[in-house]
Amino acid sequence: MAMASVKGENVTVSAAAAPRMKKLASMLCMKGGNGDGSYLNNSQAQALHARRMLHFLEETLDAMMERSSSDKLFTAADLGCSCGSNSLFIVDVIVRRVSEAYESRGRDAPEFQVFFSDLPSNDFNTLFQLLPPLLAPVAGSLEECLAAGEGAATATRPYHAAGVPGTFYGRLFPGESIDVFTSTFSLHWLSQVPEEVGDSASPAYNGGRVFVHRATEAVAAAYKRQFQADLARFLRSRAREMKRGGAMFLACLGRSSGDPADQGGAGLLFGTHFQDAWDDLVQEGVVEGEKRDSFNIPVYAPSLQEFRDVVRADGAFAIDRLELVRGGSPLVVDRPDDAAEVGRAMANSCKAVAGVLVDAHIGERRGAQLFERLERRAARHARELVEKMHFFHVVCSLSLAP
Repeated sequence: MAMASVKGENVTVSAAAAPRMKKLASMLCMKGGNGDGSYLNNSQAQALHARRMLHFLEETLDAMMERSSSDKLFTAADLGCSCGSNSLFIVDVIVRRVSEAYESRGRDAPEFQVFFSDLPSNDFNTLFQLLPPLLAPVAGSLEECLAAGEGAATATRPYHAAGVPGTFYGRLFPGESIDVFTSTFSLHWLSQVPEEVGDSASPAYNGGRVFVHRATEAVAAAYKRQFQADLARFLRSRAREMKRGGAMFLACLGRSSGDPADQGGAGLLFGTHFQDAWDDLVQEGVVEGEKRDSFNIPVYAPSLQEFRDVVRADGAFAIDRLELVRGGSPLVVDRPDDAAEVGRAMANSCKAVAGVLVDAHIGERRGAQLFERLERRAARHARELVEKMHFFHVVCSLSLAP
């Protein structure tokens, strides 16, 4: 049994939790493939948000290179890479910025090794099919490779790539082997739904609801404890794997409210109309109430202070930068005044990130019915969603504490 203390609170991680974590890790993933509901075709919002945070990542890399020892091999790892092109964009930024730092010192750029890591259930095949071919020694300079442009048919990649399946809430790499870690839009996913949330005998039972948004104080506290314990495990693992002088750039869903039960944009995505769609299926007799009550989304958007408290309590990392950044909407639509398009975008956004969990819980046929109900409800509230649905993100740069 491991225990982490966060601002006086004891966060216990029991051995009994391991089977539940393993079960979730075996099925949790973004929707694979390239269909209408796939993550590949519904991650444009994440791409826009990542580009708005680009300067934070570049500053993290610049600061790291100031204290780096200019090795011949530079190793990066993207944790929670999923199966879309956003991870490749992040890696391209790292390669370009680090190469520029080497060249400014009058040194040849290093060789780059990049690890793409996610749960074993992730669709690595789709991700690797997006990889350009490896830059051959005769193919041109690094500058020519990068200048080919992201997504260009003739583009090549100046780094060696490998996939690393496993949960980032444990060890993934050998000790002191990684120069820079990145994780974008992943750390809000918990390792498991808090046990007491699904226990009908517990004060924290979340019966009648499928998410922490607008839940009771006890439910919110259980989600908060789970997030604290998970982030503490994440930090302990990365502290052992990072090279001295390395850096870590993190971005996850956050919230501006001090109330854990007010999940902001995440609440609009996973609560509200999604919750109502579940209630529709129960009222129509498509699923039993107990089936709905045993389903909960394992997501928690922390406040800035909650995130800071865990990092400080862990003590292995120094906070170089920590901000709450207002992002855009997860709904990327061409015609925001078209209610039907907004409804489809809402349903596809939710399906891309939670569809696999839904299908595992109630089957694909009833899962399709759930998202049909969600699409119709979202279309009826299209104007409100376009006006009010936006995300906040916790953006953090960390380095090993002295």
